[in-house]
Amino acid sequence: MRVEVLTGAALHAALDDVARLRIAVFRDWPYLYDGDFTYEQRYLQSYRDSARAVLVGAFDGAALVGAATGTPMEDHAGDFAAPFAQTGLALNDIFYCAESVLLAEYRGRGVGHRFFDLREAHARRLGRRYSAFCAVIRPANHSARPVGYSPLDPFWRARGYAPLPGVIARFRWTDVGDDRQTEKPLQFWLRDLDQGMV
Repeated sequence: MRVEVLTGAALHAALDDVARLRIAVFRDWPYLYDGDFTYEQRYLQSYRDSARAVLVGAFDGAALVGAATGTPMEDHAGDFAAPFAQTGLALNDIFYCAESVLLAEYRGRGVGHRFFDLREAHARRLGRRYSAFCAVIRPANHSARPVGYSPLDPFWRARGYAPLPGVIARFRWTDVGDDRQTEKPLQFWLRDLDQGMV
């Protein structure tokens, strides 16, 4: 398996496979996303539109088995400006690490760290001070929560990220088994790229 950075035409060429990965991986807990390929293509258009976007791909041979994306935060300003309005942080200081998806059989091999390493390196090349992402908040007693589920919070904290109190994005999607979209809160996590990892 190899992990490499894709930009420009190579990034564009991989986006349909990223859409399929998002649908497959986000179908599981905690996202429970009942994905739609046409919507995914529209959503991923922002990575075609941003010359500063990055896609880190994990490949098994020629097959894309994992992907992590990122863009300057202002490319998502319409969605994220309101949650950040009272933080005192300028959006143009922040790099947004969006999806990070990897098929289950390839986990536990350090790919998640490589996804963050390479996106954070890209953010530094763009002169960004901060790296941020958001993660869905689900009730601890949710009926679909798997027995023995371990959240990724310790992994994120070990990489130097911490939740930003009160900085919550809200998005709508259809959960697996539902027939309509419902709003979900997503907690933002932030890392100062000028500081070493905790």
